[in-house]
Amino acid sequence: MMLSLHDLLEGTVGSRPAPGGWPDEALAGVWVDSRLVKPGGVFVALRGETLDGHDFVEDAFARGARAALVARWPALSRPFLRVEAGAPLPAPTAEERNWPVCIQVPDTLRALQDLAAYWRARFQVRVVGITGSVGKTTTKELTYSVLRRRYRTLRSEGNYNNEIGLPLTLLQLEPRHERVVLEMGMYQVGEIARLAEISRPVIGVVTNVGPVHLERLGSLERIAQAKAELVEALPPEGVAVLNYDDPLVRPMADRTAARAFFYGLTPEADLWADQIASFGLEGIRFRFHYRGERIHVKVPLLGRHSVHTALRAASVGLIEGLTWEEIVSGLQDVSAQLRLVSVPGPNGSRILDDTYNSSPASCLAALNLLEELDGRRIAVLGDMLELGEYEREGHCKVGRRAADVVDKLITVGPRGRIIGEEALRSGMAPEDVAILETNEEAIQVLRAMVQPGDIILVKGSRGMRMEQIVAALGEA
Repeated sequence: MMLSLHDLLEGTVGSRPAPGGWPDEALAGVWVDSRLVKPGGVFVALRGETLDGHDFVEDAFARGARAALVARWPALSRPFLRVEAGAPLPAPTAEERNWPVCIQVPDTLRALQDLAAYWRARFQVRVVGITGSVGKTTTKELTYSVLRRRYRTLRSEGNYNNEIGLPLTLLQLEPRHERVVLEMGMYQVGEIARLAEISRPVIGVVTNVGPVHLERLGSLERIAQAKAELVEALPPEGVAVLNYDDPLVRPMADRTAARAFFYGLTPEADLWADQIASFGLEGIRFRFHYRGERIHVKVPLLGRHSVHTALRAASVGLIEGLTWEEIVSGLQDVSAQLRLVSVPGPNGSRILDDTYNSSPASCLAALNLLEELDGRRIAVLGDMLELGEYEREGHCKVGRRAADVVDKLITVGPRGRIIGEEALRSGMAPEDVAILETNEEAIQVLRAMVQPGDIILVKGSRGMRMEQIVAALGEA
């Protein structure tokens, strides 16, 4: 069963056509980018900061879209059938049955979300929601890797973790799916509550609470409040998987009707780990403790901080009834190591590509991993964005740690300058620190600097686009 034209109408305007009027044909999928639309698909015309999807409805229909969700009627060169929310469904003629359909709704984003909620409600599937300041995506990938050892599992792709991406993921649900793993991001209070309303999770995982988005929310307590919306939405039969080691996450047990399941590095947690050893790029080894059992594990995750990621995925596996053999097999899937990856660099060097995003906590973790590796250590660190009042302190912490770990430091951007200046104050020699403004400058400095055996960490917030540096070095 796939989403059909009848489902689309019922899920957006609330009216299902009577048999024999509208064709009840299967739809190829739902897209918000007209360039990706496949024949028989649905295009949702969203208004962005710079582009308006209504300007691309013609393009979507030219690519074979069967229907489009619009907030205003587009000016098209071809005939189309009009459906208006709140009005009776028209009875199409034989000719009109083959026309593309425009469904006018007050708010296309809300309509996309309502359609996803409608579609999700059609399935008896267990949804796992994952939120937190750091580690959401890797936790999602590892949890998916564990669950699919037993269950047919759907997961959100890439960074489909917001008010647009999560509905698009749910619209891929099929009857074969038994579990869904969804990453839930947020910028403001109330957003995760809406995502949970759409997806109806029965398990909620909270990784941690840190100063990511502090600029928007103003305080760590407000960030914790926003993250707690996931566990507040869980049903009484659900389970909240909480980080016992995080003082802002642990109290979330009091904010949910669900059962709390704690993970961490202390025996007070339901599932905990000790005997942690890192083998650099070869992975980590540790020991799980659960209800008197001790399980020794070696997994291809990078850095000691990855033990918490493994604990989260294993917690979900235990809750969902998997055996330890299945859980460990899932944890050992190398494809789940998504964020920080090791790639060849120029002149026989090695690049640690951690350019997806950055925060003080994740940057310190990456530096800790760098410290464990043999070779001349070079860190290329860019701005960490949206830290608000924590901006200077967060960058200074990274600068002090970099001074302890690296042989050469390159910083990029005005906030990166804070890292470099703090590293100098912490004792790094001026000739070992390059404080730069652009990625292009960093590329030139690195090309002249890199030697065989160097280990180069490249990390910054997504807005810094530091993947440009990795790509340029890979071409050298």
